[in-house]
Amino acid sequence: MTDVTTNRAPRNQWWDVWDQYKTHKGAMVGTIFFALILFAVLFGPWIWTLDPTQIDIRSRNQGPSLAHPLGTDQLGRDLFGRVLAGGRVSMAVGVTAMALALVLGTLVGVLAGYFKRLDGLLMRLTDLFLALPLLPLLLVIIMLFRDKLSASFGPEGGIFILMVSAIGITSWMQTARIVRGDVLALKEREFVLAARSIGTPNRRMITRHILPNVLSPIMVSATLGIANAIITESALSFLGLGFPPDFPTWGRLLFDGVDYLQQYPERVLWPGLAISLTVLSVNYMGDGLRDALDPRIRGR
Repeated sequence: MTDVTTNRAPRNQWWDVWDQYKTHKGAMVGTIFFALILFAVLFGPWIWTLDPTQIDIRSRNQGPSLAHPLGTDQLGRDLFGRVLAGGRVSMAVGVTAMALALVLGTLVGVLAGYFKRLDGLLMRLTDLFLALPLLPLLLVIIMLFRDKLSASFGPEGGIFILMVSAIGITSWMQTARIVRGDVLALKEREFVLAARSIGTPNRRMITRHILPNVLSPIMVSATLGIANAIITESALSFLGLGFPPDFPTWGRLLFDGVDYLQQYPERVLWPGLAISLTVLSVNYMGDGLRDALDPRIRGR
């Protein structure tokens, strides 16, 4: 009798990451909530066809009903449709600004960690940005470039580019510091020293050996960056410095509802609840990713 052995392909490490991620209850609940919110803001306007910008003075300041599940505002516009439309804008700003901040932070972190002669200069630049007060800096950027970009790309397009650029260039510093620390540790690993000993050029060293091994902190920074970008955009829109009044975002809906807070508090409740649930779910997802991507925790 002979033993028959079968050679199994090695298990993909991402399955181990998923197995660990599933054990984090908060992360799974956050993932479900975020998926529901994302589905609602992306596909809701096709399901709920009522125009969120349509003005109907005869239906203004109505409470929840079958025709208007969340009621109407002072101009008779449907609040449910405006929350869905505002979610698309807020999500788009958050994801795009996060991507910009991630690219800048990863670039600065890798260059500072890998090239010793650039480390001091780039880290002092990072410290300078960290020392700047974020909100006043954003206000100055918006006041300086708002009219120029609006004239070039239109009111909505110009403000979108301005929001994404302003949030992105003021949110990359934490990612840069995290990536730099990991790159400094990776430079002394055996596989990097072996690759350097056979004459691997710096560009290939970074793209082949460094970047794939700093993917974990980058992914965690990405999830947390979305939450920070959504909060920043909402704060700027709440201050009246965001998109035009007829272009709804969650922050703009909060700004519009403040004047009617005592008579109609639900106008502030719904967009505020959407922001809170989105940010909370993304933070839980980031917490779960951090644990799942940590090899010291994975498998416990």
